[in-house]
Amino acid sequence: MRAERLTVFIIDDDASVRDSIALMLGLRGYRTSLFADAEAFLAAMRDDWAGCVVADVRLPGASGVDLQEALRRRGISLPFVIITAHGDVATARAAFRSQAVDFLEKPFDEGQLCAAIDTAFALEERRLRRSESRGRDAEKLARLTAREREVLQQAALGLHAKEIGAALGISPRTVEVHKTRIMEKLGLRNVAEMVRFAVAADPPGGDAG
Repeated sequence: MRAERLTVFIIDDDASVRDSIALMLGLRGYRTSLFADAEAFLAAMRDDWAGCVVADVRLPGASGVDLQEALRRRGISLPFVIITAHGDVATARAAFRSQAVDFLEKPFDEGQLCAAIDTAFALEERRLRRSESRGRDAEKLARLTAREREVLQQAALGLHAKEIGAALGISPRTVEVHKTRIMEKLGLRNVAEMVRFAVAADPPGGDAG
């Protein structure tokens, strides 16, 4: 079975097309959700949705490409596969400018559609892993005091204890104590790992404490 957290959102105003795509994908183990137009999709959409959108170009109201661009403007990065019975170069270019995974002309081969969806799902899995990693890092950062976050932020700049101490108005020895506590709280083995974590996490500064 396909990854349970990923869904193919099928948007087409032709009910027979929606149903036939959903049946074909369901038989291949994909989870689907169907919409007749872009507006219905937007009205139902939740922030935790993950997967990809298979959308027709020509829809009542906003087109599939319009929907793709609208989601990008809102910072929503669901991958799109655009399908159409009326393909043209300008529409295809617009879809790819908005980072569509593929642009398929009807009638398309089932294998083509599944290959495009699998590519989109691979992109989504990577996005979700990055998001989960950032979430775990945020949980770790929450364990630090404001002063420890400041030391971590300075360490991300490549500064040594003496330089960090001068920047924060504390002694180099106190900086080293903070570094030791930071490594213990974050589960890091050495200063190099701490610097890598700090650069990746880009923690916000805090008030001294």
